[in-house]
Amino acid sequence: MIKTISPPDDATLAQIRAADPASSTWVSANAGSGKTRVLTDRVARLLLKEVPPQRILCLTYTKAGASHMQIQLFERLGSWAMLEDAELSRQLVELGEDPNDLSPEFLRRARTLFAQALETPGGLKIQTIHSFCAALLRRFPLEAGVSPGFQEIDER
Repeated sequence: MIKTISPPDDATLAQIRAADPASSTWVSANAGSGKTRVLTDRVARLLLKEVPPQRILCLTYTKAGASHMQIQLFERLGSWAMLEDAELSRQLVELGEDPNDLSPEFLRRARTLFAQALETPGGLKIQTIHSFCAALLRRFPLEAGVSPGFQEIDER
């Protein structure tokens, strides 16, 4: 039996729009407002649109934020693998997917995303802006004008 879905409020509608992979979005909001959820929703929807996991890069400010985002994403994808069709369909509609697109093949693909994300060489790239920039400098030190053997200054 499908649970009835109450109409989303304005804030939820804004989050669904921000998570739409067809639009370019910058997410900036107060702590606890749902930024991580929006970004996690966006990654899930990109994966549903068959974007290869290795082509997705998620950047956040803190290591805790990156870790939290990865945990949320893997928990969601893992739960999808085990859900009945009706509940999976309900969750996908709440995510912002068109109910008319929820074919048996689409649901089957949604159930395989957890394994696909786990098997991605190098894993899903969810990291801090700082670690991303450091990796970029290590990869292209001469172009960035830094010594190839540079070391980052620690917090002290």
